[in-house]
Amino acid sequence: MLYSVELSDYMLNHPITITADTTISDAADLITGSKVSGVLVVNDHREVIGILSELDCLRVVVAGLNGGDKPATVMASDVMATQVEAQHPHDDIVDVATSMLDHKHRRRPVVKDGKLIGEVTCRQILR
Repeated sequence: MLYSVELSDYMLNHPITITADTTISDAADLITGSKVSGVLVVNDHREVIGILSELDCLRVVVAGLNGGDKPATVMASDVMATQVEAQHPHDDIVDVATSMLDHKHRRRPVVKDGKLIGEVTCRQILR
């Protein structure tokens, strides 16, 4: 049973982030080492500019094995998703979960005044 419907009660307060110039090799190491399915991509002002998933990284690794660019030379900005739906900390958790299901999103950044303050993932909602 939910004890609150406010998103801020479920979000991660310190999500794992990278910058757009992070190599896929480094991002993959961070993702696997942190045991997460993806990371948020932010600029110098902590504004979310993309999301990089483990599948995005895997595509680059497989392409590299097949003669494409190597993961150490491809940047997050080259493959990250740039159409990012952000949430506000006071959004209703049930509405957010429903939207995540409808759009097949595993994670959503939580922003306030345009700056990243947290992240909500399927795992947080399930807990």
